[in-house]
Amino acid sequence: MLLNDLSSSVDLRPVRYQFATVRGDSYDDNWLVIDGTVMTPEGSWSFADPCLLTAEARQVSAWLRAVAAGTVDVTEPDTEGELSPDTWFIEPVVAFSLANRIAGETAVIRVHLSLEAAPPWQQGEDRADIYQYVVEVRLDAAALVHAADQWDLSLASLPSR
Repeated sequence: MLLNDLSSSVDLRPVRYQFATVRGDSYDDNWLVIDGTVMTPEGSWSFADPCLLTAEARQVSAWLRAVAAGTVDVTEPDTEGELSPDTWFIEPVVAFSLANRIAGETAVIRVHLSLEAAPPWQQGEDRADIYQYVVEVRLDAAALVHAADQWDLSLASLPSR
């Protein structure tokens, strides 16, 4: 699923289960490794991390479609300027929120990238707090639906086990 505009892009792809063999544990059996490639004016990087359960991964396309339909509210920073995603998962590696709507046709979405998905300059002691490093991407409804379709297609071979 490629989320991109003229200045930034976030490409996320579920590539495999964390464990190839079924272990009989509903969590261990369903962790998906997500490959990510990110390009921003600040720099580019990539990551691979088992950060989404199969059921959580299916929520991503539902959220994108809801944004395209205009049913997701903009999430403002709190009074201290902290960001909170409106779609988040057990592992706080990737999350999503809606930053703005422009003329009712374009959505500015935030892809929150923390821990293993954060850029190299946000690792170690310089690490941003959870959910505070974001890449904002402007997309129209058609691009959001296309991204959701791409995501669903990539999940087709990775059902819940």
